Amino acid sequence: MERDYVAVFAARLKELIGNRPISQFAREVGILQQTISRYLRCQREISLTYLCRIADYFGEDIDFLLGRKDY
Repeated sequence: MERDYVAVFAARLKELIGNRPISQFAREVGILQQTISRYLRCQREISLTYLCRIADYFGEDIDFLLGRKDY
């Protein structure tokens, strides 16, 4: 069964962002706030460049962010 990577990514990103304002996170990672909001609402698939940027920012594995690997 195929997993919904967009939904898993959104859930994991919400968890990693935590209580910090989305605007602050967007500035720190260098992605528009509107784009981050669309990721969180499952309205947009993430590009490979931004996926790598977010993974590096949090020090997380891309497979974890997409739900291909759990910890």
